[in-house]
Amino acid sequence: MNHWFSTARFGMFVHWGHSSQQGIELSWPLVGGVFSLPFCGNMPIEQYHATALHFNPQHYNPAAWAQLAKRLGMQYVILTAKHHDGFALFHTQQSTFSIQHTPYEQDIVRQFVEAMRDAGLHVGLYFSLIDWHHPDYPAFTEADKPYRFGQYRQPTPEQWERFITFMFAQVQELLTNYGPIDILWFDGGWERTPEQWRVQKLYELIRSLQPEILINDRLPGFGDFATPEQFIPPQPLAGAWETCMTINESWGYNAEDTHFKSPRQLIHTLCEVASKGGNLLLNISPMGNGEVQPELMERLTAIADWMAVNQESIVGTEPGLEPWQFYGPSTRRKQRLYLHLLMKPYDTITVRGIPIQQVKGIQVLATGKALRYSTRCAISESILNPNPLGELTIEVPEAVLDPYATILAVDMRESGLS
Repeated sequence: MNHWFSTARFGMFVHWGHSSQQGIELSWPLVGGVFSLPFCGNMPIEQYHATALHFNPQHYNPAAWAQLAKRLGMQYVILTAKHHDGFALFHTQQSTFSIQHTPYEQDIVRQFVEAMRDAGLHVGLYFSLIDWHHPDYPAFTEADKPYRFGQYRQPTPEQWERFITFMFAQVQELLTNYGPIDILWFDGGWERTPEQWRVQKLYELIRSLQPEILINDRLPGFGDFATPEQFIPPQPLAGAWETCMTINESWGYNAEDTHFKSPRQLIHTLCEVASKGGNLLLNISPMGNGEVQPELMERLTAIADWMAVNQESIVGTEPGLEPWQFYGPSTRRKQRLYLHLLMKPYDTITVRGIPIQQVKGIQVLATGKALRYSTRCAISESILNPNPLGELTIEVPEAVLDPYATILAVDMRESGLS
């Protein structure tokens, strides 16, 4: 696993497509919606696809997105090069169903990759194995509604050979035409078997073109990292992982979805994910003109302001204490331990089972204000053990509390944290 990803902790997902012009969820209205997207309704297929010919996001400014990601402390950004609806945001020689054949004409993926790379961010591309528009997939029709998991219309062998050739060629374009890509983020593998997807050959193609690229676990049978969706795993996962999450309840720009998470909820999620050794891939969904909607920007700005003084406790850290040692998330780097206070303390907080003689000092990370603390252990331990484990009690005045989450930095001597 690439070291940068295993401690990145924060990334940006960008779900975008021509459907943003209608202010509807991306792809899923084509198939009548799905239970996990409460604000996604049914739409006639012809009506959904009609806006593909008119996509012209004149306010698209990937350099501004890159700077936003940097302000947020994000280390990587992933764009939907092609979602389930089959519309490509890149120039492809395999079909005319792409941004190249719209009034916008320019290659959105190229602009995105170059802007992110110029900003020093790692760049990834999302690619759906599903294609509900391609005639050989076969395309989803009104007769196929409602969408039933496990019951998909099967192509003929000749159709499938043509589709696989098409799909492999598009993956090759993405990994050939845009320079180094750090992550290839697959989705949609549930609709066909691994044998149908030709996963072994696809994996070999990817590795032959970009040996260092990371591949997520949604290419059936493969994966450099796991991708839980819309929740924080109750226990840390083995190996590298990220949880992808929306700010409201929709992946694409959905004008009807006003069920936004608060800045505090999002910051708490980031703290918890980091403390479990994962990354948070937080989704934004640009509008049809290329701008990020104000409700999202309001929350992202609040997170950016918080990260401006607390990023040290998130990016590049490793998990800190065990749950029994401290009632809350914690992270660490070298000899500094970060305690994430997600709830207001009653005067003090306690950390257990640490070498109390090695504590050098404690401060509020955002301000540098030193805090008073005391330690204790068993009498026998204090007499017989030169480096006893015990309890650390920290005084936390209400005046130092952050409205979203307060981070305390506990500095230990060189031998204090193993």
